[in-house]
Amino acid sequence: MGILIRGGRIIDAASSTDMIGDIYLDEGVIKEIGEKLEQKEKNDRVIEAKGCLVMPGLVDLHVHFRDPGQEYKEDIETGAKAAARGGVTTVVAMPNTTPVIDSPDRVSYVHNKAAQVASIHVLQAGAVTRGEKGEELSDIAGMAQVGIPALSEDGKSVMNSRLYKEAMEQAVKYDLPIFAHCEDIDLRGNGCMNDDENAIRLRLPGICNATEDAIAARDILLALETGVRLHLCHCSTLGVARMMEFAKAAGMDNVTAEVCPHHFILTSDDIERDDPNYKMNPPLRTKNDVEALLRALKNGAIQVISTDHAPHGAKDKTGSMRSAAFGIVGLETSFALTYTELVEKGVLTIQELVEKMSWNPAKILGLDCGTLQEGHPADVIVVDVDHEYAIDKTKFASKGRNTPFNGWKVKGKVLYTICGGKVVYKDNESIVQE
Repeated sequence: MGILIRGGRIIDAASSTDMIGDIYLDEGVIKEIGEKLEQKEKNDRVIEAKGCLVMPGLVDLHVHFRDPGQEYKEDIETGAKAAARGGVTTVVAMPNTTPVIDSPDRVSYVHNKAAQVASIHVLQAGAVTRGEKGEELSDIAGMAQVGIPALSEDGKSVMNSRLYKEAMEQAVKYDLPIFAHCEDIDLRGNGCMNDDENAIRLRLPGICNATEDAIAARDILLALETGVRLHLCHCSTLGVARMMEFAKAAGMDNVTAEVCPHHFILTSDDIERDDPNYKMNPPLRTKNDVEALLRALKNGAIQVISTDHAPHGAKDKTGSMRSAAFGIVGLETSFALTYTELVEKGVLTIQELVEKMSWNPAKILGLDCGTLQEGHPADVIVVDVDHEYAIDKTKFASKGRNTPFNGWKVKGKVLYTICGGKVVYKDNESIVQE
């Protein structure tokens, strides 16, 4: 049985498509795009998408599914359901689980479980060092053989530059990108929010911009030395935005970067009280930092929007920011927040949003998804961008409820998520007719 999506506004950055038309999906791929397409079989499913956007499924390069070891926060099944609800059809899961994903067997555990319970594509990254201890390299060759999409020490940086350079050389050998969490752990100390007047007001220890900037600069220099494909995760500072603009001007095509919605929407001024829902790593920065990130997104120096989806249990996000865990959830809010704050306000076009949330991340991974061209995977979403609604954390599919965006009014409700030609999410209040 095929699926005919009819009458929607088709947006595809890879082919610069922006048209009212139909898409026919069958056998897991996009078979045909055009106007006034007909059903191929009597039992084909027909989705009337008039008034909606039809886009490639989002590709999120940076999520935490907490499986194995911390399934009370999230597991592969609930993480995948959250992704589908947010229009995300491919994710890269970070390896800082319990135990750390640092061997072929542990990678295979995630991939095998995902094949059984996940409704979307779950790709498991491998840790750079054993146990993420920064002392010796993981079995990079073995993990490459079982299909890791990338190496990452996310949650921390590899502080030993010599060892990190060796890891980059191994990554080049096995054609793997490195996803870098840029943080000088000694500079961070016990900080829990940005080091500015708001930290002073709240009497909380701060994290200065140089904590991120110093390691980002080191990693870019090592990428220049080794030729590795380096991707900077969750960028938050004016300094890193400028570094990426320099790298772009210098023609360093092997260096890419991402920014998360919370870092280009919120600032430390939004932290009115000691509230752990505003604690993330890196922290919320200043207005100047946000303006620099938005400029780098617009000019292409920062190529990707990801979430750093980091679910926690209630006990981990209560009390003071001093002791609470870092991180917020993001899979179910990322598209709506980005559309509302960037497209509605004229910062990005809808084409540029699709480029940064689907096409560019797919290219970084070397995948053939992230586009609606014929012959490519049938990973498609249908979105209503006209109806305003309030984010409600009690309705999340994720186990995590830790978000500072609860109650925010947004546009961009995902009505259908189709992954591999199968409907994996349908909004119960969908305006779309079948």
